[in-house]
Amino acid sequence: MKTYTATPADIEKKWIIIDAEGVVLGRLASIVAMRLRGKHKASFTPHMDMGDNVIVINAGKVQLTGNKRADKTYYRHTGYPGGIRSTTAGKILDGAHPERVVEKAVQRMLPGNKLSRKQFSNLRVYSGTEHPHEAQQPEVLDVKSMNKKNTRS
Repeated sequence: MKTYTATPADIEKKWIIIDAEGVVLGRLASIVAMRLRGKHKASFTPHMDMGDNVIVINAGKVQLTGNKRADKTYYRHTGYPGGIRSTTAGKILDGAHPERVVEKAVQRMLPGNKLSRKQFSNLRVYSGTEHPHEAQQPEVLDVKSMNKKNTRS
C-alpha cells in the first residue's frame, strides 16, 4: 500500500464564512487554523496549501474567558532601544481595528514557515457583518453549534 500524496490538480479549495459573535477566541482560532491548513480533509498533505479560504465576520464581538480582556497583553517593539510597547486585548477590541485580535490568535496557531504564511493569506477578517466576498458564494460554518463550550453566555 502506498502513502497518498496530493498533487496541485487534486486540491479543491472552498470558501467558508464564520460568524465570530459570542464565540470564544481561542476555540475560534483553532478551528480557523485547522481549516486554513486543510487538516480537516482526508487528503491532507503537510507540504501543500490545501486549506480553504476563510472569512470571519463580527470579529469585534468575539469573547474572551476569565479576565483575559483586561489581563491579556500584546507586545510589539519599535526597533529602537527600549522600544517595547504593550496593549491589552480589551483596548484592541474597543479600538479601531478589533479584527487584529483574531488575526494574531490564528497566526500564532499556525507553524512559523513559508507555507503557513501563504496559508495565512487565505484568511479574511472583518469587524462587522459586511464583507466583499459574496461572489465566491461562501458556505456557512456554524462554530457555535459544534460544541457548547465554543460560546460564552
